[in-house]
Amino acid sequence: MKKALFIDRDGTLVIEPPVDYQLDSFHKLEFYPKVFRNLGFIRSKLDFEFVMVTNQDGLGTSSFPEDTFWPVHNLVLKTLEGEGITFDDILIDRSFPEDHVPTRKPGTGMMGKYLTGDYDLANSFVIGDRATDVELAKNMGCKAILLQDNMDILKEKELESYCVLATTDWDKVAEFLFAGERMAEVRRTTKETDIYVSLNLDGSGKCDISTGLGFFDHMLEQIGKHGGIDLTIQVKGDLEVDEHHTIEDTAIALGECIYQALGSKRGIERYGYCLPMDDCLCQVALDFGGRAWLVWDAEFHREKIGEMPTEMFLHFFKSMSDAARMNLNIKAEGQNEHHKIEGIFKALARAMKMAVRRDIYHFEVPSSKGCI
Repeated sequence: MKKALFIDRDGTLVIEPPVDYQLDSFHKLEFYPKVFRNLGFIRSKLDFEFVMVTNQDGLGTSSFPEDTFWPVHNLVLKTLEGEGITFDDILIDRSFPEDHVPTRKPGTGMMGKYLTGDYDLANSFVIGDRATDVELAKNMGCKAILLQDNMDILKEKELESYCVLATTDWDKVAEFLFAGERMAEVRRTTKETDIYVSLNLDGSGKCDISTGLGFFDHMLEQIGKHGGIDLTIQVKGDLEVDEHHTIEDTAIALGECIYQALGSKRGIERYGYCLPMDDCLCQVALDFGGRAWLVWDAEFHREKIGEMPTEMFLHFFKSMSDAARMNLNIKAEGQNEHHKIEGIFKALARAMKMAVRRDIYHFEVPSSKGCI
């Protein structure tokens, strides 16, 4: 079945004029950053039809005469065509918002041919910068990509679940469409613990973590926040016995989740590197090369930090590195025990952020062996 990208124009392909929101003169024309390279790549590498879907308020009326619209619009199309970006269909609604006509986004009145069953709408996308674009995706049965830094504008109508990516970077859009999402979830249940972990390696650092150990929660949150990873960890453990099983099994489930989300590892940087935190210097080098190993050079002299036994720090990273099939080399020096372990978790997060970065223009397995 055919798939399509339903692409907004103003605010998506071109910068929307900030005063009157009308692109009606050449001096207002400014293309969205990185749109040429990435849409050209998508057009040449993937099998989506390109459909422009745009509301042009009052086009053809005295407030927006036709002769001010078409010259600029045609230049937009001609310029995009010069970069290999052509549209299979262009749908323009001319109404005002107060007209409430079914052809105006988020209505589907213009989308008739795409709703007949000939298109794989579940694997098609609406790309735009407004909540109405996401609502259009909902109404069509598509997914949405929102060209905004976050999904806050979607909360009023509870549209968040229909949006698979929120970003202002066309590099991220192309990466998502070409290489797919890197999300995983793991449920690990034993007689000692019941653990659920889900993550998105290409998230924004949103965390929902509850292990029953406040300091452990704080450390795990560093991985999400500083690694740009959306991370959910929910743990029910036998804390009435001690903390060991909760910490160890969380590490195993988290490592398995990372391993699954990485998938084939094609295009990733693979390696990651140190950061200071007040009196401490913490270094974490890692390799997602498929071979588990841990080198640990950090000493702690307190028995616990918060409710977390310091002897479990090494055990956590060993269990996680084994489950994620990664090589971890950790070194920390300094006086403050809290700063030292927090610095290690933050350095791990930054190393992971570096190592999981993908380059779709060099989409190869980063190994001379051809697999990792």
